[in-house]
Amino acid sequence: MSFTQEVKHEVANIELGACCQKAETAALIQLSSSVVIKNHKLELSIKTENATTAKRVFKLMKDLFQAEMKLSVMKKMNLKKNNIYEIQVLDKTTEILTELGLWNTSGFTNHPSKAIVRKECCARAYLAGAFLAAGSINSPKKSNYHCEIVTQEIEHAQYIQTIMNRFELGAKYIVRRNQHVVYLKASEKISDFLRMIQANNAVLDFEDIRIQRDFHNNLTRLDNCEVANVMKTMVAANDQLEVIHRLMDNGEFETLDPKIKIVAELRLSHPEASLNELCEKYEIETGKPISKSGMKHRLAKLITL
Repeated sequence: MSFTQEVKHEVANIELGACCQKAETAALIQLSSSVVIKNHKLELSIKTENATTAKRVFKLMKDLFQAEMKLSVMKKMNLKKNNIYEIQVLDKTTEILTELGLWNTSGFTNHPSKAIVRKECCARAYLAGAFLAAGSINSPKKSNYHCEIVTQEIEHAQYIQTIMNRFELGAKYIVRRNQHVVYLKASEKISDFLRMIQANNAVLDFEDIRIQRDFHNNLTRLDNCEVANVMKTMVAANDQLEVIHRLMDNGEFETLDPKIKIVAELRLSHPEASLNELCEKYEIETGKPISKSGMKHRLAKLITL
């Protein structure tokens, strides 16, 4: 089971009050249904590839509207050959759409009425329904964090984005292959979204994996930094040793200023030492402290000479 399926399974089993049931149903219908005319009356056809979502739709329509329904399962003809679950709502279509604010005297609306999502709990339920119908989320084990809800209409995408940003999620919007996508990329915001739609177990899993990944990445970054610093120290030390040996070969070493000479002798004795380590050795040797910049200056003076 993918991480998306795990989240949907958890969300689809949350108990909701009547007002939140309507909000979730409105999102599910708007994102996964079509209206057909049969025998001179309207019927709803709700399709999904997720069995958990299909079960949720069936239960909501029964609980809220006591609608007569027919469930059928088809097999997709593409390579994956996934099941498609179709729920046909055979009666009360106009009544259902009107009560959910998806139909008025002017026809179909781009989003439900304000009353459906006025309360904060209902806005959360609407987003949960939208995710059940057309949402996906990358596993936190993958290299990039991504959560999205896909819709066919620009107005509906902007509506979902607006509701998300009521909760300060910082949702963004793009067009991809003629589809309108509302998405989140920041891991903290995805975690907030999961918490908001009450996928609490998914939040714990997501945060656990995210913290482990971030810790590993930070550790790797620190290791890389440490290796880079060691390599830098080694290159500088080799340059300093080379010029010290050159001064010795030319007979100039013994004529060096005593302050420079003792630093050169320390470098000869400790070829792999860092500047900090050389400073400590200098203080032990002379009984006088020296700063890191002072040590660096004297070693640079050697190279100049």
